[in-house]
Amino acid sequence: MIPTKKQFAKRLKKLEKEHQKLIRRKNKSVEKGYNGIYYRYKRPILTAAHVPLNWRFDLNYETNPFLMQRIGVNATFNSGALYHDGRYLLMVRVEGWDRKSFFAVAESPNGIDNWQFWDRPVTMPQTGNPDDNVYDMRLVEHQDGWIYGIFCSERKDPVAPAGDTSMATASGGIARTKDLVNWERLPDFISHHGQQRNLVLHPEFVHGKYAFYTRPQDGFIEVGGGGGIGWALVNDITCAEAPEEKIIDEKTYHTIKELKNGQGPAPIKTDKGWLHLGHGVRGCAAGLRYVLFMFMTSLNDPSKLIARPGGYFLAPEGDERVGDVSNVVFTNGWIRNENEEVFIYYGSSDTRMHVATTTVEQLIDYCMNTPEDGFRTAESVKEINVLIEKNKVLCYNE
Repeated sequence: MIPTKKQFAKRLKKLEKEHQKLIRRKNKSVEKGYNGIYYRYKRPILTAAHVPLNWRFDLNYETNPFLMQRIGVNATFNSGALYHDGRYLLMVRVEGWDRKSFFAVAESPNGIDNWQFWDRPVTMPQTGNPDDNVYDMRLVEHQDGWIYGIFCSERKDPVAPAGDTSMATASGGIARTKDLVNWERLPDFISHHGQQRNLVLHPEFVHGKYAFYTRPQDGFIEVGGGGGIGWALVNDITCAEAPEEKIIDEKTYHTIKELKNGQGPAPIKTDKGWLHLGHGVRGCAAGLRYVLFMFMTSLNDPSKLIARPGGYFLAPEGDERVGDVSNVVFTNGWIRNENEEVFIYYGSSDTRMHVATTTVEQLIDYCMNTPEDGFRTAESVKEINVLIEKNKVLCYNE
């Protein structure tokens, strides 16, 4: 039986009420288990349910009397971030039921809750070789005055054997804007060292050139002989080609980044150096495990590491471990505000978005005073004993 207009209106009102309740719900930091480095928050900040109703439902009774969801949203994750004109903005990767990802801007008054999407998703211009899929945009307010969106552009591999619908290629997509609404698409990044799924633009010129953090890999999924965080200088971003890429942070055996590692968002500049947040991937019995890690590079030479704390900075916990691609956290966006607070935005298990909060001072302390990975069990035990002895002396003095 077809619902009446009254029944339609009643259900629509309920949907709108539930949606507004979800958007306006406050989010609180989790005090229990605080590690002194950052606060996690009780709830995800963005889920598929946060996507506007009029993006998903035909709200016209005449054409959709059952009020069916016509366009499905599967996930909201891996968001770029920008603090612009006092506004907290996320460039969200929204994935539909059809597996296609697209970009959409969500805004919050405080960077933690009350996230609302702008009226429409981003209309991204195409290159002469259209993308099949786009995702994981880094937003970078560059010294040249443009806001850049750097993202993965995925296409079916043209050399795939007949009948193989799984092979793909990845390249670094580049677009720029002044308002996050109107975009100019530039040619994809040209690498001579393999595919690029994880390209990041440095926010300042280096020796008068555009600088990129790369992650060269032999294939779409497997890095092969590639991997590690690379560094490349480009003369002209409107035709970005990197003849050379040097690895500045390598993948390493029996660590959190033994399979691959890549830059997360663009680094944050401080008076002590550049703060970097990245992701590391290792294999385990359950598959691939993605975690976040940090390091610092020199102010004078952003390709030179000056601090490299060992182990992971943030790993999936609790419900974060469950989703479309389980046991994963990934970041491509963080924000520093005028109070030197840092908001770290991370996706969990390719399903939803979270935030963790800290300060620039805490992150510098963490990077500069956390022991490096010694790469052997004996070295790890040695560092623990050093800390025990230090604390023992402190107890005696008290």
